[in-house]
Amino acid sequence: MFAIVSNSKADNSIYRAGDTAPDFQLKQVSHNNNLESVQLSDLKGKGVMLNFWGTWCKPCEAEMPYMETLYPKYHDKGIEILAVSLDNTELVINRFIDKHDLTFPVLHDTTGEIRDLYKVGPIPSTFFIGPDGKIKEVVNGALTLEKLERSLQNILPE
Repeated sequence: MFAIVSNSKADNSIYRAGDTAPDFQLKQVSHNNNLESVQLSDLKGKGVMLNFWGTWCKPCEAEMPYMETLYPKYHDKGIEILAVSLDNTELVINRFIDKHDLTFPVLHDTTGEIRDLYKVGPIPSTFFIGPDGKIKEVVNGALTLEKLERSLQNILPE
């Protein structure tokens, strides 16, 4: 009985590798490009790293420098990093962006609608989406620099 319950709890994500990533549009908090909002479907043809996080989450904070380190290199190769904050206010997000000098787009899921759409449980949770709009990999938990780079290489446009 225990094995059945623990297995069903471990496999509660609806979206898996091979599924089409659900489309969404969110307001951008960071002012690192001229977009006020980002719509996932507008990025078709690019690889997308979709990271759900919060400023209060220490593992989330730990992986942000890795994302910042790799962003310029992979952005030039056709990959977009989107960090979706689950925080309540933009003020704490802006302070976090400034503290860590983040240059990739930071989006704000003010209602939790996108978190619910993607069935995100623990954070950080990251979806690696290929140029075809299909999810290539889902990672629950913090990424190491090496793991992040391998996952980004797997979603490079041809």
